[in-house]
Amino acid sequence: MHTIIVPTDFSDTSKNAARFAAQVAAQVQDAHIILYNVFDKIESGSDGSVLTDEPEARKKIMELALESVKNEMLRYADVKISFIAEEESDFIDSLERIARHQKADLIIMGITGSTKLEQIFMGSNTLKMVDKNVCPVMIVPPDASFKGVKNIVFATDFKDIDKSTPIKPIRDILQMFNPEIHVVNVDSDHYVEVTEEYKTERAKLEKMLSGYKTEFYFIRLYDFIDAISQFTEDKNIDLILTVPKKHSFLTGLFKTSNTKKLAYHSHVPILAIHE
Repeated sequence: MHTIIVPTDFSDTSKNAARFAAQVAAQVQDAHIILYNVFDKIESGSDGSVLTDEPEARKKIMELALESVKNEMLRYADVKISFIAEEESDFIDSLERIARHQKADLIIMGITGSTKLEQIFMGSNTLKMVDKNVCPVMIVPPDASFKGVKNIVFATDFKDIDKSTPIKPIRDILQMFNPEIHVVNVDSDHYVEVTEEYKTERAKLEKMLSGYKTEFYFIRLYDFIDAISQFTEDKNIDLILTVPKKHSFLTGLFKTSNTKKLAYHSHVPILAIHE
């Protein structure tokens, strides 16, 4: 069974991620979604008064809210869904613990607790969760709509492929969807010809991805984000797969200065698989 954890704070962004996750799970054989909510220890009204300080009472309220999200998800796909609500003080530690305990295959999230566009997409919580390296993390943009996962772009620098490519978790994800893979390398240095080193590393990756329909692309363009964004648009990409190295791609992609560039792939989720 494939276990998919979907954290939610009941915001519109997280509800959209939950709907997206349900449709992802419907494409995966024998999938189980766990809706997960972490609520703070104290909740106050608008006047500062404590609404309730009874953990069990508050847990019941959260479970009713999770039941509502579950029912909405079932309108989009007939999949197995359960839910867990916990009173905890640290969201990331709690999510890491539940992911390890449940032996999660994938976390699908679209929340950071912020309403600013650049932080909704990729806030510190998501980066921290990726860095925990528990399992692959799929980040769903607020306006994403599910159209299947038929085409994946795998962004790689073709450097030290043997050590930097976590091929087992990558193949585990690919097995869920059996997509076409578009392997893209963006390089601003090689203007005349592809180097022998590039050819050697490409051959290694081609062997790793054997069994899947794979196309390789070498793009000479200075701006990596522009290149991936335009490629995503041109090839009707459903998912961007990346192996973050010190978050260079992830943080660069979602800096405030790059907000306009998000328009190219605002509908396309990113799947981060840590090296």
